[in-house]
Amino acid sequence: MPPLSLPLSGARIASAVSALALLAATQALGPSPARAAAPRAEVWVTTPDGGRKLAHAASLGFDTSPGPGDISIDPEDKEQRFTGAGASLTEASAKLLGQLPEERRDQLMEDLFATGEDGIGLDYLRQPLGGNDFVARLPYFSYEDTKGSFSIARDEKEVLPLLRQARKINPGIRIMASPWSAPGWMKENDSLSGGRLAPEHQEDFADYLVRALKAYAKAGVPVQDLTVANEPLFQAIYPSMLMSSGQQTALFEILDRKLTAAGLDTGLWAFDHNWDHPEYALDVLRRTADIERVRGASFHCYGGRPEQQLDVREAGERVLFTECSGTDGEDGVQDFSRALGWQTANWLIRTLRSGAETVVLWNLALDPEGKPHFGYCRGCNGVVQVDGENVHKNAEFYVLGHLSKFVDRGARRIGSTSEGSGGVQTVAFQNPDGSRVCLVLNGTGKSRSFTLTDEGKSLSYKLPRGAVATFAWPGGKG
Repeated sequence: MPPLSLPLSGARIASAVSALALLAATQALGPSPARAAAPRAEVWVTTPDGGRKLAHAASLGFDTSPGPGDISIDPEDKEQRFTGAGASLTEASAKLLGQLPEERRDQLMEDLFATGEDGIGLDYLRQPLGGNDFVARLPYFSYEDTKGSFSIARDEKEVLPLLRQARKINPGIRIMASPWSAPGWMKENDSLSGGRLAPEHQEDFADYLVRALKAYAKAGVPVQDLTVANEPLFQAIYPSMLMSSGQQTALFEILDRKLTAAGLDTGLWAFDHNWDHPEYALDVLRRTADIERVRGASFHCYGGRPEQQLDVREAGERVLFTECSGTDGEDGVQDFSRALGWQTANWLIRTLRSGAETVVLWNLALDPEGKPHFGYCRGCNGVVQVDGENVHKNAEFYVLGHLSKFVDRGARRIGSTSEGSGGVQTVAFQNPDGSRVCLVLNGTGKSRSFTLTDEGKSLSYKLPRGAVATFAWPGGKG
């Protein structure tokens, strides 16, 4: 237990500190009748060589003065709230996880979703409604391939049992649902692949989505957020569907009525595609300004820059980051190093500093060849790699963990000084209990010493080149 004079620094932070680190912190603080002890920050580090992975590295007092390269925290600069971090438990991922020995699978699920000392506390899952490029087996499918034959039975085989297990481990998990396509018979080309929703079947598709949400809720997996077309500006050989912003607007209007009639408070999110077309999202949000359940827009990483999300955020709308997939290279150590830095810079720091409330990756688990998959994504990585009975945690696991283990839902992003690409980059949060968290990436080519200053008090730290650190400490007056 931490000393009574040191407040807990967030639900996840408190449980993440090892007993040895807490003992050291207690001894370092000691009783002081003359003055209150300086607040202390716990530090967790991942190095690009993989020698340390989300490892507790230090307990530091705010007992020095600002120095060169100071990272200044501004708790008065309050930006978006944090909603969660996670991935997609696709059918491909579920198949791999389901084939693990039960004890190993249960441990991995704890590692991914538990909020205690050993888990990284993932709490946001984006779930495909029906077939996509990462199914476990062909043929592609929808929940109603033949009109009048609606069923989610295929999801019940592998996906839903794991979703229920994840929710049992972490009841705070939030679910987004996203269809890759309407059933083929509802589309102009009579196919799951490509094409558009036929105008005469807009009501049918809205009914289909409502049935899917109700079926998931009945199966023990309530859905809080919904998009209506994954990547609506892209059509492919796998389930996909083009949809203009005008068509999406019309569908939102129909869905709002039908979701209300069904007693569902599911939020609707516009777009669900790449950073490079924020104008699509803005058009939908402008046209649906009078629909309360339209909450904002979601973005993917495969085109454009994270900063383009700011067009939506600065228009007063909310932003979710809901898909990106890492990819494999040839050298495992080098791949980990490159992935750690690139992912932290782009998925965490730039995306969150550009208004995102979530960081949600693509597949939760894939095999060493990025399979099972039936699309274009060659060498894609999951958050974890499953090879038969063996499990390997990819860089994605630790990148997400540096965020999800320490930042609680409802936290506010606060100000922090940050250098550009190739420098020391940061993003900071204040948790609902007042504790604060700062993620730091040393993107320079050498070890870097810096100070971190909050409310006039500073600590000093030296971070190895290419390393990522999370600093967590009790808050003050902010």
